[in-house]
Amino acid sequence: MNWSEWLTGFAGASPIEWIATMSGFLCVYLVIKRSIWCFFFGLIQVTLYAWIFFGVKLYSDMLLHIIYIGFQIYGYWIWSKNLDDQHHVIVHAGTLRYYIHMMLLVAVTSLVWGWTMANSTDASLPYYDAFTTCASLVAQWLLSHKKLFNWSFWIVVDIVAIWVYWQKGLHPTSALYFCFLIMACIGQWQWFKSYQNSFARSSHG
Repeated sequence: MNWSEWLTGFAGASPIEWIATMSGFLCVYLVIKRSIWCFFFGLIQVTLYAWIFFGVKLYSDMLLHIIYIGFQIYGYWIWSKNLDDQHHVIVHAGTLRYYIHMMLLVAVTSLVWGWTMANSTDASLPYYDAFTTCASLVAQWLLSHKKLFNWSFWIVVDIVAIWVYWQKGLHPTSALYFCFLIMACIGQWQWFKSYQNSFARSSHG
């Protein structure tokens, strides 16, 4: 696919994909700001994308976004109990051992789910699709529990997702995930600064 085809597909995207794309952008922006309102726009995004991915036979992504619906509610509940005086969520560092376990979980589940999709369905790009599904679930779990390095997991997911959606002709979605990649890098930096500031305040307190 060349750039002219990409731009043509971008302009001709469905209204549903555009609404999902904009909702996703607003969701990630609010996550960076540590605002609990991120889950409102996140719920709109994941509900619409579950339908979109069913239409293009990315079944792992479809299942992922159905699960995400529950994660939006769960994340809101967790965050609502851990807000600072400015109503921003409080960031937790997590341990190296914890993150290593999460990476191993992504690797094993991606291989198992990819093999299942490749041998049991007509799924497109089954192993790449499985990776973005499994890694996204782990990243969302880390995000829901306010872990500092959830953004590092999202960065890897976004890189793979950009390529997958490019291949499937989901042009606004590939652009959205490119924005997500940039925003994830910003988010990692912003959350790191927030954690350093809160750590410094607690040390001086």
